[in-house]
Amino acid sequence: MKVNITKNHNKFFMLSAVLLIISVGALLFNGLNLGIDFIGGTIVQVDLNQEFETGDVREFTDKFDESADITYAGEDRHQMIISTRVDMEEDQRAQLIDDLTEKYGSETEVLSIDNVSATIGNELKSQALLAVGVAILGMLVYITFRFEFLFGIAAIIALVHDVIIVLGVYALFGIQVNTPFIAAILTILGYSINDTIVVFDRIRENRSKYKRNDFVNLVDNSIHQTLRRSINTSLTTILAISALYFVGVQSIKDFTLPMIVGFVSGTYSSIFIASSFWYMVKERRRTDIKVK
Repeated sequence: MKVNITKNHNKFFMLSAVLLIISVGALLFNGLNLGIDFIGGTIVQVDLNQEFETGDVREFTDKFDESADITYAGEDRHQMIISTRVDMEEDQRAQLIDDLTEKYGSETEVLSIDNVSATIGNELKSQALLAVGVAILGMLVYITFRFEFLFGIAAIIALVHDVIIVLGVYALFGIQVNTPFIAAILTILGYSINDTIVVFDRIRENRSKYKRNDFVNLVDNSIHQTLRRSINTSLTTILAISALYFVGVQSIKDFTLPMIVGFVSGTYSSIFIASSFWYMVKERRRTDIKVK
């Protein structure tokens, strides 16, 4: 069955536009739920040496920060990591430990207490933005050198599309953004650009087989030839990452969740957005030349 991507490219653009509007709206109205890695705070790791429910601990953390994040740690889930956006004073830390000791017994052991300053958080945000910017610019230069500038622009549009949608999902559902999120975003960029290059490479290989301005068949057939490979690769990768998400600890979930969203978006944008944008510009240029 032939894939008619070019014929329906406006529909794909409209779907992406809706998703982007929702994502941008969520970012503007909800904002990102930045973790203490970015805004500063206190991280307390405690070993209770027994099973516990995070809801029981929240009655103590709510005294200092009602938005504190409480997660399990350790193989037996006897440890907890409390992350607050409040820079806890010495007496507040002591009060928290006393409350935990009173509830869970004298075996309660403090493993670490660390403060993250807002200055470090701002520096981390700047470095994260710089890393993403450098990665995108490097990809644009490489694709322009390897293929052509228009291919590079189309690929970057697809990458920005993926990043905004991932950010929008996090803003919409209030999921916390922390350091693993940045590593996941960079991984998504690499995966998405690889998928896009596969399609572009096939378009370049097939150009000599079609008439000079037959962009419709060129793009559609090239996508058809790579479609099964793209879907199978993405599906197997998403299944593996999903397994890690459902059985992994919180730090693994923080890394895999944006990757799941990004890989789905990246597969879609590589097939339906990047190549459609390239086709649209090429077809418009051909029409303009013909009119003149």
